[in-house]
Amino acid sequence: MLSNHFENGMDMARLAWSRLPHSEDGELDGVGLLSTSSNRNGVESLDYEVIENFAYREEQAQRGKFFVGYNVAVKWFFALLIGIGTGLAAVFINISVENFAGWKFALTFNIIQKSYLAGFLMYILINLALVFSSVYIITHFAPAAAGSGIPEIKGYLNGIDIPGILLFRTLIGKIFGSIGSVGGGLALGKEGPLVHTGACIASLLGQGGSTKYHLSSRWLQGFKSDRDRRDLVTCGCAAGVAAAFRAPVGGVLFALEEVTSWWRSQLMWRVFFTSAVVAVVVRVAMGWCKSGNCGHFGAGGFIIWDISDGQEDYSFEELLPMAVIGIIGGLLGALFNQLTIYVTRWRRNYLHKKGNRVKIYEACLISVLTSVISFGLPLLRNCSPCPDSDPGSEIECPRAPGVDGNYVNFYCGKDKEYNDLATIFFNTQDDAIRNLFSAKTIHEFSAKSLLTFLVMFYTLAVVTFGTAVPAGQFVPGIMIGSTYGRLVGILTVNHYKKLNIDEGTYALLGAASFLGGSMRMTVSLCVIMVEITNNLKLLPLIMLVLLISKAVGDVFNEGLYDEQARLRGIPLLESRPKYVMRKMTAREACGNQKVLSLPRVVKVADAVSILRSNKHNGFPVVDHTRDGEPLVIGLMLRSHLLVLLQSKIDFQHSPLPSHSRSGSGAIRHNFSEFAKPVSSKGISIDDIYLSSEDLEMYIDLAPFLNPSPYVVPEDMSLTKVYNLFRQLGLRHIFVVPRASRVIGVITRKDLLIEEESEDSATMELQSTSVRGQRHKTRLLEENGADAERPLLNGLLVQNQR
Repeated sequence: MLSNHFENGMDMARLAWSRLPHSEDGELDGVGLLSTSSNRNGVESLDYEVIENFAYREEQAQRGKFFVGYNVAVKWFFALLIGIGTGLAAVFINISVENFAGWKFALTFNIIQKSYLAGFLMYILINLALVFSSVYIITHFAPAAAGSGIPEIKGYLNGIDIPGILLFRTLIGKIFGSIGSVGGGLALGKEGPLVHTGACIASLLGQGGSTKYHLSSRWLQGFKSDRDRRDLVTCGCAAGVAAAFRAPVGGVLFALEEVTSWWRSQLMWRVFFTSAVVAVVVRVAMGWCKSGNCGHFGAGGFIIWDISDGQEDYSFEELLPMAVIGIIGGLLGALFNQLTIYVTRWRRNYLHKKGNRVKIYEACLISVLTSVISFGLPLLRNCSPCPDSDPGSEIECPRAPGVDGNYVNFYCGKDKEYNDLATIFFNTQDDAIRNLFSAKTIHEFSAKSLLTFLVMFYTLAVVTFGTAVPAGQFVPGIMIGSTYGRLVGILTVNHYKKLNIDEGTYALLGAASFLGGSMRMTVSLCVIMVEITNNLKLLPLIMLVLLISKAVGDVFNEGLYDEQARLRGIPLLESRPKYVMRKMTAREACGNQKVLSLPRVVKVADAVSILRSNKHNGFPVVDHTRDGEPLVIGLMLRSHLLVLLQSKIDFQHSPLPSHSRSGSGAIRHNFSEFAKPVSSKGISIDDIYLSSEDLEMYIDLAPFLNPSPYVVPEDMSLTKVYNLFRQLGLRHIFVVPRASRVIGVITRKDLLIEEESEDSATMELQSTSVRGQRHKTRLLEENGADAERPLLNGLLVQNQR
C-alpha cells in the first residue's frame, strides 16, 4: 500500500510539473522536430527480426565454415575501422576547435593591448563568423545534423527508422558544424555530436560508403540488414563517447545504459574493442601534437581534467554538503529539462516555421549575445591581487587571456592582479572547467563571481539548446554543475575551517550531480567522471551525488534525451511497460482494426491495389487446407513484396502454387536483394511500372514470406506482449485465438542441443537447429501436417502497421 501511494505521488508531481509543455501539438519542423500525433503515423520501424524464408534458408545452406569465419573476421575488422575513423574525426574536430579558439583569443588579446573596444568588436565578429558558418551548413546542407543527435540515435537503436540521420552529408555537417558552433563560443559542447558522428561513420562503413557522392566500395558492403547495422551503430556510439572523453570503459557503459534497447555478450566484446582502438588513436594523436605539430592544440582540447593531486580524504561531516550538491543537481537538472522543452516548443511553433533565414538570424543573435556577456561581464568585475605562490607550485599568476591556466589578467590596472570572472568566462569551456576543477587554488573565485557566472551561463545554455547548430549538453552541464559545486565548496571551507577541504573536489561533484539530474545516467556517467579526472578515490562520492540527483530529478520529469525524443515525436519503447498495460489484453490493444491479408498466390493487380490503399508494412498470408479451412502460413513484408513486383521474374500465368510448402524449387533472388538501403525509404509502389499484361499475372508468395512470425494468444496481458516486442526487437506480432491442440512442449533440456561436427560451423543462433527441425517434422507427421490452426484475431505492430 505504501509503495502504491508513493508511485501515485510521484506520478502526480510529474504530471503537475510537465502539464503545460505536453499540452500542445505541433507540426513538422525544418530541423527535424515532429509532433507526437503526426510522427507516430509517419515514422516506420526497422526489421531487426531475421526473416527465415526459403531464400534465407537456401543462402544459409550454401555457406560453409569458411564463410562463418570470414563473417566474424569482417565484423571485427569493421569494429577496428569504426574506432580508427571515429578517433580521427574526434582529433580533427578538437584540433580545429582549439586552433580557432587559440587564434581568436590571441588576436583579441593583441588588439586589447591598444583598445578594448576594438578587441571587443573583433571578438564578436570572429564568433559571429564561426557560428554563421555552422548554422549555414545545417540549414542548407544537413538539417539532420542539428542538435546532439543522441535522441535520434537512441530511437534508431530502439527500432525506429528516422530518415536522414545516418547519411554522409549528415556526417559532414556534424563535423564542420560542431567546429563552428563550439569554436564560436556558444554555450554548448562537441561531445554529443561526436556520438552522432561515430554512429554515422559506423553506418556508412556498413553500407560501403555513400553511393550518392560516389564514395563507395563494393568489398565493404557486407552488412545490409538492419540487424547488422544496429550492431555497427552501437559500436559507433560507444566510440563517440570514448573519443569525446577519452573514456573507453565509459563509452561501453554509455552505449549499454543510455542508447541501446537490445544487448548481447558478443556485441559487448566488439564495442569494447572499438572503444579501445579509439583510446589508442587519440593517445597517438596527442603524443604527435605535443611536438608542436598541431598549432594551438596542446594540453587543452580533449577533455581530461586531472585532479589526482586534489583532496586526499573526506570526513563524515562533509557528507551533508555533498548530499546538498546532489539535491541541487537534481532540481537544477529537472528545471533545465523543463525549460528546454518550453523554449524548444516556442521556437518550433513561432520561429522555425518562418524558414531557414530566421534560423540563421536566431543563431547569429545568440552568438552576439553570448560574446557580449562573456567579454562584457568581466569588464565590470574588479580584479583581485594574486595570492602568494608556493615555491614548488606550477600555478602562475597572472596569465594572459585565452592562455591555458588559472588567474587570467583581464582589464586589470596592476600586473599582479587577476580577474576571476574572466578566468571562466573569457576562455574556452574546456579550460574554464579545468580552472574550476583545479586543486590547491582556494579562494581563487569569489562567491559573487561564481553566482553571476552560474545565472548567466545557465540562461545561455537554455536559450542556445535547440538552435539549428550541432549542440551537445555534456560540457555545458559540467560547467553549470562545477560552478555551484565550487560555490558549495567555498561555503564548506568557510564553515568547517579545515585546510584539507578542496574546492575543486566539490566542483567535480557538482558537475556529476547536474549531469545526473539532467540526463539521469548513473553507471556510465560515474565511470566517465572517474576516467576524465583520474581520481579513483572520489568514486564513492560521485556515486552518492549521482544517486541523489537522479532520484530528485525523477520526481519531476524524465531524462533530457527521453524528453527531447518525445518532443521530436520519436515513439520510443521504454524499458518498462506502463502500469495500465497490466489490465489490458492483446485483443484489446488491437481494437477494431481490420486485418488485411494476402492469399498465398496473389494476382499482381490485387497486390498493387492493396499496397496503394494503405501504408501497412506487413500482411498476413492465408492459404487453405485440404478441407478448405483458412490457414495462416506466414507474414509478408511490404518491402519484400515491392521487390518482387519490381523484378517481375517471379510472375506466373497460373493461379496455382508453383512451390510446395517444403520449399522445393529454385529461388531466383539473393537474400540481400530484400535489404532496404540505410536511411532511405526504399522502393515505393509509385516507382514501379507494370503493364496491363503484368497486372493479369500471379505471384506465389510462399518462398518469400516469413513462415514463423511471433504469435501470441488474444488474452495474453499487454505487459507480456510489450516485453516480448521490445526485448526481441520485433516489428509485428500476430494475435490469434486460443489454439485447440498442442503438438509438443519445449523445455530447457530441449534447447541444450549438442551441435554435430559437420554442421557446427553453419548453424546460426537465429535458425532452427537440424535436430530440432527433425523433431518438429516428426511431430507434424504424427499429428497431421494439415492440423487445424487458428486464424488471426489481430496484428500488433510498432509505429505503423
